[in-house]
Amino acid sequence: MLTRCSHYERSGIPFKAFFAEFGVEGTFLLQELNSGKTRIFNKTRAAQPFLPASTFKILNALIALETGAIADTNTALKWDGIERSIKQWNHDHNLRSAMQVSAVWFYQEMARRIGVEKMQQFVRKSNYGNKNISGKIDAFWLDGEIRISALQQIDFLKHFYRGELPFAAENIEKVKAMLIVEQGDDYILRAKTGWGGDSKPQIGWYIGYLEKQNEVYFFATNIAIYKAKDAKAPKAIMRRIFHQLNLLPQ
Repeated sequence: MLTRCSHYERSGIPFKAFFAEFGVEGTFLLQELNSGKTRIFNKTRAAQPFLPASTFKILNALIALETGAIADTNTALKWDGIERSIKQWNHDHNLRSAMQVSAVWFYQEMARRIGVEKMQQFVRKSNYGNKNISGKIDAFWLDGEIRISALQQIDFLKHFYRGELPFAAENIEKVKAMLIVEQGDDYILRAKTGWGGDSKPQIGWYIGYLEKQNEVYFFATNIAIYKAKDAKAPKAIMRRIFHQLNLLPQ
């Protein structure tokens, strides 16, 4: 479990100002793997469970590979021809490209192929959130009963990073490679967005970890989304904080 930092204001990071800049309410967690140093903004919300939305694609991809629901990260599925609001979704995808653009239809197909029994088995073994996949097998992470807190997201990411989840090492490495969103000479950033819920406010996530020199920085941003434009805030807030800490370039 994380060691909670109740005096986030002493860190010199203007967390409250960053959230106010985007006009959103939420929480932010940052934990360093080796030093154990933890920063938390809004610790009450950090412990509150929410729908994982598309952050569940990390676990969904692991289960799909482990169960053989798909042969490999480069195996393509044909687009079903249904026009969706996000243009990048409207063509054939593989596991990797679908992760990069967060194509919901692709991972819904993965969930149907996995099936309820195997999905529940691996969700439980991975100790993921409340482990409750009640709801439609292809939508429970968007509008079902599964819930996960920002604190639990960090714990899951740490187990994922360390290879401590119930999956073959090669499958974990494949999914890690799929999550790379940015890299430089001395760092690699792996992350996943999430946006879900069928009522207001909806939930917005940006979770992941930064490998930089000899440290790994795990983070989870969670906000309440009232307007579509709010969905950009989790990633932007995370970058503001990492810039403040000189962990990412401007």
